[in-house]
Amino acid sequence: MKIFTVPQIRALDAYTIQHEPISSVDLMERASRAFVQWYCNRFTTQQPVSIFCGKGNNGGDGLAIARLLSARGYGVKVFLVEHSDRASADFRHNLDRLPVSITSTTIKQANDLSALLMGMVVIDALLGSGLTRPLSGLLAEVVEVLNDSGCTIVAVDIASGLYADQPNQDGDSIISPDYTVTFQLPKLAFMLPQNEPYVGEWHTVDIGLSTEFIEKESTPYYYTDQAVADDLIKPREKFSHKGTFGHSLLVAGSFGKMGAALLCGRACLRSGIGLLTMHIPRCGYDIIQTAVPESMASVDPHEQLITTLPPLQSYKSIGMGPGIGKDPQTLKVLQQLITQSEVPLVLDADALNLLSENPELLPQLPKNSILTPHPREFQRLAGESQDEYHRLQLAREFAAQYQVVLCLKGAHTAVILPDGTVHFNSTGNAGMATGGTGDVLTGIITSLAAQGYSPVQAAQLGVYQHGAAGDKAANAKTKVGMIASDIVEYLGW
Repeated sequence: MKIFTVPQIRALDAYTIQHEPISSVDLMERASRAFVQWYCNRFTTQQPVSIFCGKGNNGGDGLAIARLLSARGYGVKVFLVEHSDRASADFRHNLDRLPVSITSTTIKQANDLSALLMGMVVIDALLGSGLTRPLSGLLAEVVEVLNDSGCTIVAVDIASGLYADQPNQDGDSIISPDYTVTFQLPKLAFMLPQNEPYVGEWHTVDIGLSTEFIEKESTPYYYTDQAVADDLIKPREKFSHKGTFGHSLLVAGSFGKMGAALLCGRACLRSGIGLLTMHIPRCGYDIIQTAVPESMASVDPHEQLITTLPPLQSYKSIGMGPGIGKDPQTLKVLQQLITQSEVPLVLDADALNLLSENPELLPQLPKNSILTPHPREFQRLAGESQDEYHRLQLAREFAAQYQVVLCLKGAHTAVILPDGTVHFNSTGNAGMATGGTGDVLTGIITSLAAQGYSPVQAAQLGVYQHGAAGDKAANAKTKVGMIASDIVEYLGW
């Protein structure tokens, strides 16, 4: 699924209007019907509705929604916020169509608004994605009242005051909705952590915009949903054998951190690898042979550290980093791996920290190596960022400069390709914010990279399946109760 900028969204609307063809007001009606269908599946007619409308097309959506909800038996009140002398043509059209049975109140000041909202569900249709400046005056006052009302708030397309594809400033007035129902495609703003208070639980509804335009229009931003992930999965043929699905090497663990190696190895096995060898310090031998019996053990001569690199000829992919520490001897092993490997590399955790402390190694990384940093690890690699938009831009530049696949971990983990393309992930939950989940992801991606998936496919599918297993674990264990081992147990597709 693609993610478009605001100018592209406008162009998509215009293309649909011209080529379907359909009038803009009829397209607004179609969007409003899609919103209402979602709303009726979520809220009963027993819950009265207050709809706050600006005077542009988002307000026109709100007026059409009011009419359609009233026709379905909802108690509806409309509040027209008089923030401008001008109104769009489609707003005026839907205002003329508003039934007299619907109470309509013009808001010129926000003083007494709170008393009118008791027990209401609020629908925010003040302003849409075309916002060009921060809210001020009456609009800002209304937003403050709505946010303080305690009402459930549903935003139409995007929360009023939130920019769709650029950062807001601290102190901007923005609606804080419980739900956002957006039209056709998600917005870039929904993917970034700084906007979480202004998005809530978001849903897309299909309003029939031109599929031809969507398919042809280029964008660097994509959203990996189940349909995309399903298309990536390779079938496992009847006469396959363990050699069919590759042989991975994991270089992991040190004294006191063998749990990271264990999680990584078990995740690699649960993700379909044919054969797995784990290169570990001597202190981890009994642990791995007991807890991961399906893996072969390559034992380093050092009792507590990784100090040597085994021969690499047998492997289709190599992962390094979980639990290895940052000893100078381990750094030498990483240097050897980078210069000697001829297969995809997956680097995580302390391997990334060693890279950040030795940046001269970055240009030596094999093309299409996969790096999986969390935000702080990425900061150490690429430097400070001003906000999440800036960090995303730094990540795109980093991936292009070093020709690597970057998995920037987070609620919507961004898989960033060497050409600067970004694939945001749709799975996962806050229960995965616990130690060891990154080690699990390293094992999954390393496994896929050995099975014939390209580094790009391995990263994109691996991130998706990691989150999907996390969602299953959360359903079974709760977000509070789940641990990284649970994610491993729910892998499989």
